[in-house]
Amino acid sequence: MIDWAQVEELQAEMGDAFGELVDAFLQEVDEGLARLDAQAPPAEQAAALHFLKGSALNLGFSEFAGLCSQGELAANAGRSPAFDPEVILQCYQHSRGEFLTGLSRRAA
Repeated sequence: MIDWAQVEELQAEMGDAFGELVDAFLQEVDEGLARLDAQAPPAEQAAALHFLKGSALNLGFSEFAGLCSQGELAANAGRSPAFDPEVILQCYQHSRGEFLTGLSRRAA
C-alpha cells in the first residue's frame, strides 16, 4: 500500500522540510478528493485523477496511485464514470492511516 523506499528517499532529500511536505500533500489530496466528481466530463475526471496520482506517487501511496491511474485511463478512454468515488476515498483513507502510523513507528 505504501512504498516505504520512496518515503525514505523523499525524507533524505527533504530533510527537516519533510514534515511540511507531508502536511501540504495531505491537504492537497484532501482538496483534490473533495473536487473529484464521477459525474464530470471524462476529461475533467482524467485531469483530477492525474493530479491525485502524481501527488500519491511522490509520497509513496502506491495502491492509491494505482487506482487513480486506472481511473485516469478509463476517463481518457471516454468511460464515465471512470472510477468509483467510494473506492478511491476508502483507499486513500486506509493509505493515509497506514502512512501516518508507519511514520510514527519509524520515528520511534
